Amino acid sequence: MLVDSPPEQRAETAPAPPTRRAIRAFGLLASLGVLVLVALASIAIGAKSLPLDQVWHGLFHDSGTYADVVVADRLSRTVLGLLVGTALGLSGAVLQALTRNPLADPGLLGINAGASAAVVTAITYFGVTSLSGYVWFAFFGAAAVGALVWFLGGSRGATPVRLALAGTAISAALYGYLQAVMIMDNAALGKMRFWTVGSLASATDTTIKQVLPFLAVGTIVALALARPLNAVAMGDDTARALGANLNRTRALSMAAATVLCGAATAACGPFVFVGLMVPHVVRSFTGPDLRWILPYAAVLSPVLLLGADVVGRMVARPAELQVGIVTAVLGGPVFIYLVRRRRTAQL
Repeated sequence: MLVDSPPEQRAETAPAPPTRRAIRAFGLLASLGVLVLVALASIAIGAKSLPLDQVWHGLFHDSGTYADVVVADRLSRTVLGLLVGTALGLSGAVLQALTRNPLADPGLLGINAGASAAVVTAITYFGVTSLSGYVWFAFFGAAAVGALVWFLGGSRGATPVRLALAGTAISAALYGYLQAVMIMDNAALGKMRFWTVGSLASATDTTIKQVLPFLAVGTIVALALARPLNAVAMGDDTARALGANLNRTRALSMAAATVLCGAATAACGPFVFVGLMVPHVVRSFTGPDLRWILPYAAVLSPVLLLGADVVGRMVARPAELQVGIVTAVLGGPVFIYLVRRRRTAQL
């Protein structure tokens, strides 16, 4: 997708001065500290909040008390949120760099919807019930919709707005299909009505073990692509002059994004805007260098996802608001702001 990149992304990503590198490194450590605090809040806050001393006891001592059982249950939810948040942040940053599209996001481009539709089809019509079985359908659905959006958006002549419109249209059609399937199948409705909006509530140790290999591979590949994607962001001719293998970089980038999105969606449903918001925030203080954007996105995206999950538990006690709804409410205004800012810059 050959979309003009912002001027700052066309310049050579020169090594940052030592002071700036130190600031970025310190910021990354600070972000890790924030992630730890949010993870502790995710374990402590729920229908019944727990003091930190009970959280600490439940993490390192299993004495069978109520608090220990609650901590063990919320720990699985928190760990899954960490993994899925990292996957969404990395996939969003990779897609934005690959397409040179500041509006690229797995949810906005319909990739998550494709994975969701494929999973629902596998469960309803093929009788697949295990995550290890329908995760492959999620990969296929994510890849197929990604290719379709690319084609409808104009392929090499695509623009950010055309891609966003194509992704939104396909997402609407696929979510209509999901609703039709659930209406016609009461069993499917009961099982998937929360899953289709994105939720961490059903997290278990088994779920984590089944998706961890896929997420680990996708994360490693995405982080390893930082330098080649820096070259791609400067344009095809410049990238070739720098020795980048464009076809390999694009293929690996799409594979990494598909694996990350597919595994995350198979585990807990589709989340929108996480992969859009975080890379934009990160880019505002790291600059266009993906060697910093990707690690920051990997750390701060789970901060957003877990924070949204905590908010969803607090605003609807003793019930909870699904985290996918919270991220959509937060991400909608951000998306409008980004579109308006881009249009203003083009006037």
